[in-house]
Amino acid sequence: MEWKPDWGLRGRMVLTMFLLFALYIVFVAILSRYMGLFGVVVVMGLFSLGQFFFSDRLALYSMGASKVEEDEYPQLHAMVGRLSQQADLPKPTVAVAETQVPNAFATGRSPKNSTVCVTKGLLHTLDEDELEGVLAHELAHVKNRDVMVMTIASFLSTIAFMIVRWGWLFGGNRNRQGGGGMIVAILVSLVVWIVSFVLIRTLSRYREYSADRGGAAITGKPSALASALLSISGRMDRVPQEDLREQSEMNAFFVIPIRSGFVGRIFSTHPPTEKRVERLREMAAEMER
Repeated sequence: MEWKPDWGLRGRMVLTMFLLFALYIVFVAILSRYMGLFGVVVVMGLFSLGQFFFSDRLALYSMGASKVEEDEYPQLHAMVGRLSQQADLPKPTVAVAETQVPNAFATGRSPKNSTVCVTKGLLHTLDEDELEGVLAHELAHVKNRDVMVMTIASFLSTIAFMIVRWGWLFGGNRNRQGGGGMIVAILVSLVVWIVSFVLIRTLSRYREYSADRGGAAITGKPSALASALLSISGRMDRVPQEDLREQSEMNAFFVIPIRSGFVGRIFSTHPPTEKRVERLREMAAEMER
């Protein structure tokens, strides 16, 4: 399949970033009135730089993942290298996480600074074609620069959430001392966080559909990725709950998120696996025709 630019994804990225930027301006303007512009700029600037430049290392660290060399995982490196060529991308760093939770993710602020990580659980779960499909899906994220876009988009939401938490912890004392503006800051932060949360979830779910299409375009095997998604989803039910809880903070990066229950499905960063599989099977049928 020929790789084609996903203009729907690009349009949603532009719209989401524009709306988040507008929220950002209002957010900073109101907070600066109560906290001082210099303090707001310093705090947000430090968090922004840290998240942008170190998000890949933090993601790997949180998963207990480490970079692996070709002599350690020759087949994995060969597969990533071949798929990278097919996707017209520089070969990313390859990492492996020790966890038995079957999953994979890509991280890095640009294609030249990207890392593709798989878990040992994934390597033990999928066959060769299925693993290729998952790796191609992650490379599609890299090609679409999804990691960079989602990192920037989630920055405002993260800061707003932290302001809410700090406000609830320390706002009461300040309010008793005449600092009633902190209550306003808390309410504004809460509204901004909710709106940005909805926008980011909408964009995140669409980018997964786009990465599925991109991964299928790289391998030419939509059915292999569909099979991999079903295999991972089925295997997830047999993973100890303690392991799932430990890794759930990485949901936004995973090829399939760790979630449970009705609430988990509502707030998921990914669309339902069943819908993704259905779309991939439609692509496979179209290719056969």
